[in-house]
Amino acid sequence: MTASAAVAAGYTLAAGPVRAEVIKTDTTGLDAGDIKIKVADGEMPGYFARPKGVANPPVVIVAMEIFGLHEYIKDVTRRLAKLGTFAIAPDYYFRKGTDLTKITEMSQLLPLVNSKPDAELITDLDATVTFAKAQGGNTDRLGMIGFCRGGRNVWEYAAYSSALKAAVAFYGPLVDAPNPVWPKSPTQLAPDMKAPVLGLYGEADTGIAVAQVEAMKAALTAAGKTAEFKIYPGAPHGFHADYRPSYRQEAADDAWKQMQAWLTKYKVLG
Repeated sequence: MTASAAVAAGYTLAAGPVRAEVIKTDTTGLDAGDIKIKVADGEMPGYFARPKGVANPPVVIVAMEIFGLHEYIKDVTRRLAKLGTFAIAPDYYFRKGTDLTKITEMSQLLPLVNSKPDAELITDLDATVTFAKAQGGNTDRLGMIGFCRGGRNVWEYAAYSSALKAAVAFYGPLVDAPNPVWPKSPTQLAPDMKAPVLGLYGEADTGIAVAQVEAMKAALTAAGKTAEFKIYPGAPHGFHADYRPSYRQEAADDAWKQMQAWLTKYKVLG
């Protein structure tokens, strides 16, 4: 995706204009804060939130957008902790040596994030699970949610990890532009899915055509995989991102409820 196409699709930089009314989730009843996750070549930053005094809570990985580990992603992590989970958002772009939340031009950001190899992403996510388990999280009840590029990463990890119990992809791209460090797109990986995935998409998303969503659905059905999709009429890309102009409260609220129901159905929540 080019920078201009990304802007047209509703990809808004974290460093750009932020809506005045954003959701603020406090830390009452939670332990939350910055963490360091051991990976093969160092320490990966991250953010966690979990309910105070709760032993062995289920673990939910939060896969962030391309804009860095900014306040919206941290708030989503706290929202999940309020549901009783040990939620953890790894900053898997940390090796770029740049604070992505401060970048103001999409043309500067995309080359950085597009150079992230899928193989490295997978090992980073595995390291996140290992960290959560060492901190007392119940990785036998492992879930994952992701937004935008993070939604794509949900599909990628669901095709790899046999430990994942259920996952939810919020408007995750399903077809990749040619990229040597991304061997297979989510649609190509449909036959490999190991966890049930819920896909939440916007009908007015100019970056992810409804036809692509239908093609993914058909590929999963043909492969006998468990997945469901919901397409929100009139909703653009980024409809859950309350800090962006693309935010649509009705779709966002329903998508959050759908996410909870999906993770409850597969015993991550509840």
